[in-house]
This record gives sequence, C-alpha cells and structure tokens, in this order.
Amino acid sequence: MLKLTLLAMLSSVRALVRSPLPRGTARSFHRGAPLRMGLEKLEGLRNVAIVAHVDHGKTTLVDAMLKEAEVFRANEAVEERVMDSNDQERERGITILAKNAAVEYKGVKINVVDTPGHADFGGEVERILNMVDGVLLVVDSVEGPKPQTRFVLKKALELGLQAVLVVNKIDRPSARPDYVVDKAFDLFVELDANDEQTDFSIVYASALQGKSGVEPDDLQDNMAPILDAIIESIPPPMVDREAPVQLLVANIDFDDFKGKLGIGRVRSGVLKANDKGSFGAMMGPDDTMRPIAVNDLFVYDNLGRKAVTEAAAGEIVMFSGVSDIMIGETVVAKDAPLPMEPLEVEEPTVSMSFAVNKSPLAGKEGDKLTSRVIRDRLMKELDRNVALQVEPQDSGDAFKVSGRGPLHLTVLIETMRREGFELEIGPPEVIIKDVDGVKSEPFDALEIQVPDEYASNVVDLLNRRKGEMTDMGKTETGDFTYVKYLLPTRSSIGLRTNMLSATRGTAVIDSNFDSYRPFAGDLEAREKGSLLAFEDGEATSFGLTGAQDRGQLFATPKTSVYKDMIVGVHQRPGDLRVNICKQKQLTNMRSATKGIVEGLSPPLELTLDSAVEYITNDELVEVTPESIRMCKKPGWDKKGKGKK
Repeated sequence: MLKLTLLAMLSSVRALVRSPLPRGTARSFHRGAPLRMGLEKLEGLRNVAIVAHVDHGKTTLVDAMLKEAEVFRANEAVEERVMDSNDQERERGITILAKNAAVEYKGVKINVVDTPGHADFGGEVERILNMVDGVLLVVDSVEGPKPQTRFVLKKALELGLQAVLVVNKIDRPSARPDYVVDKAFDLFVELDANDEQTDFSIVYASALQGKSGVEPDDLQDNMAPILDAIIESIPPPMVDREAPVQLLVANIDFDDFKGKLGIGRVRSGVLKANDKGSFGAMMGPDDTMRPIAVNDLFVYDNLGRKAVTEAAAGEIVMFSGVSDIMIGETVVAKDAPLPMEPLEVEEPTVSMSFAVNKSPLAGKEGDKLTSRVIRDRLMKELDRNVALQVEPQDSGDAFKVSGRGPLHLTVLIETMRREGFELEIGPPEVIIKDVDGVKSEPFDALEIQVPDEYASNVVDLLNRRKGEMTDMGKTETGDFTYVKYLLPTRSSIGLRTNMLSATRGTAVIDSNFDSYRPFAGDLEAREKGSLLAFEDGEATSFGLTGAQDRGQLFATPKTSVYKDMIVGVHQRPGDLRVNICKQKQLTNMRSATKGIVEGLSPPLELTLDSAVEYITNDELVEVTPESIRMCKKPGWDKKGKGKK
C-alpha cells in the first residue's frame, strides 16, 4: 500500500503540470465549428470496450457478463466464447473482429464492444476506442500487464478514456493480485495518465467460474461487481442533441438483404431512419460531400440488433442505405456539415504477394482463379480492414498486400481459401522506410518467459537474429527466466517455430511493434534446405521410405506432387531433389507396396502459418480450398538461393 500511495502522489504531481481532460467533457473530434455547449449527461447509457492482451480471458468475461444480465434463457444452450462467432476465431482461440453487444442492468443500457487481443489486429482496437467512453482493462492475475496491454491502454489514455481494471483468473493457484495491481498502476503512470485516470476502480474476477468481487479473497457468485463498476466508474456520454448530427463510421458489416451497413456512435444531434437526403456523408481526408439516404437504423440489443426510427447522440448504431460508405467517413447534416477527424491507424509493417495460382495442379480444387476475382475480393476487404493496403504489381496477375503482421495476412488468406480461392503466396517481407535519410526497418519488442535451463538457448537464438537485449531477470514465481529484446521484424518471422524447438515447447512469447530503426543488415540464411519432388506424379510408400533418410517429409502416400514442389525439410543446408513417386518393381512374390507403409515416419504437419514462416525468397506457398503446398519459384535454380 505504501508503494501505491507514493505512486499516487507522483501521479498527482504530474497532473498539476498537465491540463487533463475533465471527466465527461466532450473531446475535440471534429475539425469544423465547435459543438454548442448545451451538453446533456445520459445517465441511462454507458459505452465500454473490453481490452486485454491475447488469452487473458476477455471474451470469456463478456460471456459471464451476458449471463449476469440474463441475456440468455434459463434453458438455453450457450456455447463458450459466444462473441467469437467467426470460424477462425474458434479454431485459433483468439478474437479477430470487434463485436458489439448491449445489456440492461439496473435500468442502465451498457453497450459492450469485445476487441481483439493480438497486436496484428490493433487496427480493430484503434477504431473501436473512438466509439466508447471507457474501457475494461482485463489483466491476468499471474502474468500482469503484457505488451498488447500497453498498446491498447496507451491508445485509450490518449483519447481521455476512463479505465476499470479487472484482474481476471484470480482462481489460479499462483495468482498474485497485489503484484498485478502494482504493475498496472506503474503502467498507467508510465503512459502519462492524468490524475483521474490513475484513480481507477479495481475488480477481481474468475470469468470461467462466473465470480467477481472488489477483494481478491471475497468473490461473489456473479458478475454484479463488474457491472456495478462500469456504471459507477465509466462516465456517461455527454452529448448535445440539438446540435447538427455527427457520426464517424468506425466499422462496417454486411447483410445479405440490406447490403453494406455502417457502424458508429452518434456524437451529436439525432440520426433518423428512412430519411430521404437530409444528411450527407463527408470523406474525412478531402472534405468532399455527397448526399445519402439512411434507410434502416438499428441499435444493439443483447447479442442482436433492434430496428429504431431514430437514435440520439451517445448511442452506438448500425445503419443501411449507403452502398459506398467507407470507414473513416462522417455522416453530417447537409446544411451544417461538421466533419470529424478521420481515424488514424498505424501503418502496416509486413507485406506479402498474392498472385494467380500457376502450378500444374491449379484449378482442380477452387473455382475463383483469375486476377479479376482476386482483385475484387481484396478491394472488398479494404472496405472494413482499414489496416490493410493493396497495390497491383506490374505483372497484372499479382498484388502486394500489406498488413500489421504475418498473422493479420494469413487470416485473410485462410478466409479467401475457404471461399474457394486459389492463390500463390510469396514470403513475408518487411516494409523498409527512409527515416531522416536513414534506411530503416520495423522492430518488434519481444518478451519471452522460459524455464531457466533453456534461457541460454533463447539468448543465443535471438542474438544470431540481430536482436538487442533490453532486460533479463528471474520471474516472480517458478524457475523461469524472462528476457526482453528489440528484434527486427524480419527476424521475428519464423521465430516461433525455432523458439519452440530450442525450448522443447516451453517458451511463452509476446511481441508487439515497437518502432522503425536503422536497417540491421543481412540475416543468416535458413539452416536447412528443402527436399523437392523429382517429377510430377503421385507419392508412393516405396518412394517416401527411400526419401525419408534425407530429412523430414510433409508428403504422405497418394499425395499429388509436381516437379520442384517442396515435399520435406532436408537434413543439411541446400536443396535436394528426391523421387517420392518411385514404384517398387513387381514380382510374383508380393505386390509393389506390401509391407512398406509400416516403415514410414509420421509426416510433419503443414499449416498455412507454418508454411508462410518456412518459405524464403525463392519459394512460394500454393493455397487452395483443400490443400496447402510449397514450391520453388520458376527459375530458382538459375538465380541461386535467396535469403530470408
């Protein structure tokens, strides 16, 4: 407690030399004339976002809050992580897309937005924070604040939002709530939070068990303390209903019947449904205005939406009728247009090539093959994925797609694959910039926890990848060592696979984009080469048995292969062609493959993520609805081996 008191005094001193935003006052979101000062406090409404580092229990906490608010019927079967409705979200166990819900509690409507926790989807978080007045900052009771916690909290504090700290997973045997609260307070002060922001409420919870409380050792069998903290600590919207209408489009959804739907918060005035041209939509960057007509208007109700005739300032809404609406545009009154500041999303750091599939097996599994349909799909993705950039290449059949990280791009590739697309994907490449005349590249901040016995392996691996150690020490609990590094993003591509091998799967890796720094130079080439198919055909048990002595294989019997397709990892540097289609000569004693299968080693698992991490500059990933293959680029053996 003494430490908390001293830190609070320090925060108060800092607050005196700043001019913090008074609680509940309107922030300057518009570039036009100021809003009229007839502000009204909406006590019956709260807008809050749930933010956290990945896997700290954010979506599970939302599930528990929905149950507490009696969103579900008593006899209703409810899936876990009900807000993670996307197939990939359930398979990967992460939140990819921000989602809205609304609950009624003690006469107050609470608009809840669940946000992604992975750094690669930070663009979603940045947009969502513009729609809310506060955040629930969820932190693991053992791990404490992590890199993504810092990222989202920094964005929230810059917008003047108030936070409620939720120390989740308090039921873990190694929970250390006092340590986590201290670290969270340190982080608030370090990020220059004002005096009111550092005076945050604290709630302890076990979202999985549906318990929460204001003391770690005194939990209730419900989530009422969290909902009470939202009502008491998150300020209600301060709005001017008489001012001209303003709404910044922060997200976009699609409906099979209504088309494109804009999502945003009404900042001022009243937005009406079935309005025939009273409003105009303004582009944020260039202030060009065009008339629009809002057809349908919805507000969020539990996990669904409810049609309304009008929505006043402070409410988060969804509307239809504008087929060409874009994220970052502002809905305004034509006679008093006040455009809001366009959304600022951090620029991408990694790019990959998306091209038409030209392999010998192209067109056998997918039905979307041409450059035109690939282009149309990528342009459609730009409507809602503001952190993405797409540039056509000179060849006409390839596109350079840039995003926040490899995961950001592989999620898009997997989505397109499931929609029937066939693609050839190039290796991830970092985006190089000229900063003050110096060639610079993106660096990631890494924090790794590993058992003490493997710490030297981790340090050696990161040093060889041109990493710069910033901190190292013992963790508070267990025989673990933590290391913090600044590492070129180029080096972090493919790092997880090598790290898990070096630590036998015991390393916990957290990373986040840090900054652009001077170019670190060439990196060492991949340690092992690839095993390549010698000819077109179908892999046989006999051929695979002979090839597995040369390395580890991806292929299995009956796998269709073509010349220079990567079928395994060579045990030595350099590439080697192997004939896995070789047939055993028939005799009158037995069949060609009898007794051979038993001698085969299990193949390596090949996923989209592992394939993208594996390939180098002279290799490609072939993606189809049913298969993931890797191959060499045409002419690779003439140009020599590329470097990662």
